Amino acid sequence: MRAGDLLHRITLQQRSTAADSLGQQATTWSDLFTIWAYIESLTARELLAAQAVQSEVNHRITVRYRAEFANPISVAAMRAIYKGRYFNISGALNLDERNRTIELLASEGLNNG
Repeated sequence: MRAGDLLHRITLQQRSTAADSLGQQATTWSDLFTIWAYIESLTARELLAAQAVQSEVNHRITVRYRAEFANPISVAAMRAIYKGRYFNISGALNLDERNRTIELLASEGLNNG
């Protein structure tokens, strides 16, 4: 992968859950790091949820290897932000197991985190 292929500057965030002052579980997001990436749309679908039509788009986000993507549990609690758009990350693939390129599988639309 050439540096010029990574056209999008994304911020990765980590989800954490803690009890608020009333004892209710509250979800917060904290920035982990900002990196260069390439975002590619894969598929789109529309569905009826809660009496409204909603859409979901699946994406592949290609980034350089980082050790943070090696743990599938922590990856499942991440999301990417690009220009106000939220991408929920569902998995990370270490291409050819060479620790050079990671493909993040992400969805956008139904749930912003």
